[in-house]
Amino acid sequence: MHSWNLTPQQAIEVQKQLAAQTVRTGEPERVQRVAGVDVSFNPREANAVVHAVVVVLSYPGLEVIDRQAVSAAVDFPYIPGLLSFREAPPILAAIGQLSQKPDLVIVDGHGYAHPRHLGIASHLGLFLDVPTIGCAKSILVGRLAGEVAEAAGSLADLLWRGEVVGRAVRTRSRVQPVYVSPGHRLGLDSAVEWVLRCSRGYRLPEPTRQAHKYSNLVRQARQPTSLNGLSGAK
Repeated sequence: MHSWNLTPQQAIEVQKQLAAQTVRTGEPERVQRVAGVDVSFNPREANAVVHAVVVVLSYPGLEVIDRQAVSAAVDFPYIPGLLSFREAPPILAAIGQLSQKPDLVIVDGHGYAHPRHLGIASHLGLFLDVPTIGCAKSILVGRLAGEVAEAAGSLADLLWRGEVVGRAVRTRSRVQPVYVSPGHRLGLDSAVEWVLRCSRGYRLPEPTRQAHKYSNLVRQARQPTSLNGLSGAK
């Protein structure tokens, strides 16, 4: 779709072009496998190493059925709004090692709720051609239209430049919400519905919760490789 060897300004131009290709309508069909994606790194490390993981869960049982990880040194700088240019290559490599392609992917990051409407969930969705959801722990752009009630399942629109770009979703009562936006091949209502369907009493939906746990284990256990010598493990 494009080269990953880009300057930050070139990456911004790529985002602007790709944003027009995302599809923010539809509903995932016949979902049997839901993947969670997460990336961890040690900010104290001198070299830029990311540990990208994908964990696949059965649906509706939400049992782990596959997981893969890639730890790699990356050259692209850490710039908010451009994180997919650091994180997407090892994530795609990890997903490529799965035995079966997931039917839906929930990403720890943003989709449409992004300065150029191409967060990492949207970016990955275009590469994978599967429905993807951004489910972030903090707001990147915009403000909430109102307070989110304390009860699980409560919602509030996320507004940016006069448009609803996502929603705050309370997945557990009296716990901070997550911020959901469509990535690719589904709408906002569907994205929120699937995050709630995949929630099991924790703040994070189960796919990204499991991915977060696994990425931390990988980070603690691994030495990095280059993207030309990818490491993966089940």
